[in-house]
Amino acid sequence: MSGALTGLRVIDCSRLIAGGVLATILADHGADVLKVEHPRGGDPLRTWLRERGELWWKVYARGKRSITLNLAHPRGQTLLKRLVRDADVLVENFVPGTLEKWGLGWDALSAENPRLVFARVSGWGQDGPYRDRPGFGTMVEAMSGFAAATGPADGPPTLPSFPMADMVAALAGAVAVLTALRHRDHVSGRGQVVDISLYESLLSLLGPSAAEYALDGTIRTRHGNQSDNASPRGTYRTGDGKWVALSASTPASARALFDGLGLVDLLNDPRFATNDARVAHNDLVDAALARTIGGRTLDEMLHLFKTLDLTAAPVYDIADITKDAHVVARSILVDVADPDLGTVRMTAPTPRLADTPAAVRGVGPLLGAHNREVYTSLGLGDAEIDELQRDGII
Repeated sequence: MSGALTGLRVIDCSRLIAGGVLATILADHGADVLKVEHPRGGDPLRTWLRERGELWWKVYARGKRSITLNLAHPRGQTLLKRLVRDADVLVENFVPGTLEKWGLGWDALSAENPRLVFARVSGWGQDGPYRDRPGFGTMVEAMSGFAAATGPADGPPTLPSFPMADMVAALAGAVAVLTALRHRDHVSGRGQVVDISLYESLLSLLGPSAAEYALDGTIRTRHGNQSDNASPRGTYRTGDGKWVALSASTPASARALFDGLGLVDLLNDPRFATNDARVAHNDLVDAALARTIGGRTLDEMLHLFKTLDLTAAPVYDIADITKDAHVVARSILVDVADPDLGTVRMTAPTPRLADTPAAVRGVGPLLGAHNREVYTSLGLGDAEIDELQRDGII
């Protein structure tokens, strides 16, 4: 299979999720991604979760080749430099300064290959007072303002249940790498360092928060599923124990919603007559809707909302997503062949390119599965490869 990035060679020296998913995005689009792992245990993601670690690895490391290499050993450093000579991109997420300590910093690697794009993923960036802090997503999600603005008003700041900061950084990093490659190929002829910070990537999602605070001191606070700008807006439990999400902020949609639910008299109350008034009294709006919606089933509510042409949708879990007709029709979930489990289900690559579609090119590989193939291509013989393996270099 081919893709838009066929012919691109990527060395992935990262661990866990952010850098790894960045490289996986490139692999989905056809890049040849060589995953470099320590000979003892490999990427910690392989065993991160005792019961599900292997499954996470198969999904997050899909489409790559795996070799083992001890980068802390001089012979391992020499081998990485040889690999870099034919590479377009190197991705790493060690604590800033680690690769420099091993003689594998930008100066050393660009001397081997001036066209190399050096993607450096970290929690806080390559400089600044926090550069040496651990780059865990939880810390970033807390300090970026995300948690402070998420959750119920009377509850604790809320962290996401998935590695959100890592995934956002991976997406931002993939864009940055492709931007650097475009500049190399069409402007400078040279690669460059790409500094990808989990913190800055997530902070950028908060949009105009900084502008609002600088203008008049506004600080966004937690208010559950309510909105500062629209009411009604939220999630509501139906009588059969399911949930529906809706938004009806325009005068026409609010009137249609209240009329359809038998609450049209609320619009005669000045507290609910306009969107601004409803936002100011969101708790009362939610209470009225919760009582009414709680007396009907989800199917009844969805039928009503469709009849009224209102913006509403069921709240899905993964079981619902798997059965959804749209998900099935667009093949949004794909089953990828796996030697251990038969198949592993995962999301298909996104976005979609019409002429050069991306594709999943296999589950995450076994540790060192491509050692002999790769090292033979560097000119190493079987005896030398065996010696490197015995010495713990590969």
